[in-house]
Amino acid sequence: MLYRKNVGTKEAWARALAGALLAGYGLVQYGLAPPGLVLAASGAFTALTGVFGFCPACALVGRKPVEGGR
Repeated sequence: MLYRKNVGTKEAWARALAGALLAGYGLVQYGLAPPGLVLAASGAFTALTGVFGFCPACALVGRKPVEGGR
């Protein structure tokens, strides 16, 4: 593994769900217009941080890796 998880299990589920909802909302409300694509991209990034359990922004500010998968 090239990274150490820094997002707990509950937070990962919340990120995955919220990211999917945000991406869907952006595409449904705005379609392929720039605001819709921006919302969809940020939603996809948020969902992926939940799926992988690693957030680069959290790592950048010094968040410690999760021990034991909480």
